[in-house]
Amino acid sequence: MHVLLAFDKFKDSLTAPAACEHAAAALGAAHPDWTLDLCPLADGGEGFCEILTRAAGGTVETHTVTGPRDTPTPATIGFVPLANIPAPARTLLSLDIGHSSLGLPASVALIEMATASGLALLTPEQRDPWHTTTLGTGELIRLAAARPGVVAILLGVGGSATSDLGLGALSALGLTFHSADGAPVSPPIPAHWPQIAHLSGRLSFPTSQTLNPITVTSAPLPPIRIACDVTNPLLGPRGAAATYGPQKGLRPADLARLDHESARLALLLCAYTGRPDSLMDLPGAGAAGGISFGLMAAADAKLLPGFGLVSTWLDLERKLAAADLVITGEGRFDDTSLTGKGPGAVAARALALGKPVHVFAGAVSTLAPRAHLSLHTITPAGTPLPEALRNAPALLAAAVRRAL
Repeated sequence: MHVLLAFDKFKDSLTAPAACEHAAAALGAAHPDWTLDLCPLADGGEGFCEILTRAAGGTVETHTVTGPRDTPTPATIGFVPLANIPAPARTLLSLDIGHSSLGLPASVALIEMATASGLALLTPEQRDPWHTTTLGTGELIRLAAARPGVVAILLGVGGSATSDLGLGALSALGLTFHSADGAPVSPPIPAHWPQIAHLSGRLSFPTSQTLNPITVTSAPLPPIRIACDVTNPLLGPRGAAATYGPQKGLRPADLARLDHESARLALLLCAYTGRPDSLMDLPGAGAAGGISFGLMAAADAKLLPGFGLVSTWLDLERKLAAADLVITGEGRFDDTSLTGKGPGAVAARALALGKPVHVFAGAVSTLAPRAHLSLHTITPAGTPLPEALRNAPALLAAAVRRAL
């Protein structure tokens, strides 16, 4: 029996790799003759950097950067040889295999915004989008860009704590924000936006390259690709503040003010970079508090479908075709899951291929019975949420043993 285990994270309790490993341990003990293929999932949020970097034989580094509330935090960058990335994923990235300007093998740097500017880094009391910054994400981009051989940066933007249009990241990359009298406004968090009147600087990263006979002290950023499944525009009732502000600590009474200030700063940025105001209306511009908009406006970043990229990167179609049984799951599974991304998309595709599917989730709600689809709630009825989160590894393993 060839089994594919393709779990996403169980939020606040299990990472995707951990979920795959706990389920595999339970299955391996019961069926030592089964072949298990572990394929943890990510869509741009938690786990994005490590999962994709490890899958392509790259290396992960940890650096200390500025966290969302201006305190140091460890965050990761992955470096993957471009030649190791599957061809369909390279096509999505719109990058050609080649060599860097220094003659080194070309590589792609992977950055996960959640590790530097993520909501999970803050306690509920610290969550306040007026005072959170993407500065640390910009610091990671600067570090990645300065690495010899890096020809592109792939940024996953899920799980952010911010709503600063990515201005913190842009400040790390060379833009300066000024008050009407010319004084720098730093950091450019939303609480300081009323002071900002104009911008200066350009995006670049420091370098000590010597390209004879000239020593280059700074260079333009490599192409930036953003993995994002969010389709929200920047502003309005479906915008960044209205849709995601409340989970980041935004009070209802402050919504209109944050949206108004976001519009003003977005217009300033578009005017400075020469980009059209319509950029604010693009699907995905409101992702991660508008960092997608900020990087599109200032760095000509391109948006990519997060789960589509991950699927091709992990060669998920081939893995599904080879499987006799598919096991997937996440924190919650409901009627919308089979038409969405992540485990739902895995389950839907496996069913279309005629594969039996078992889904394990912390909570399962209102799905009609479907042939070859077995749904399992791992949490016993009446279990308090803190206890369920704390015991998720054991609960998942026990549920897999019962079902299989």
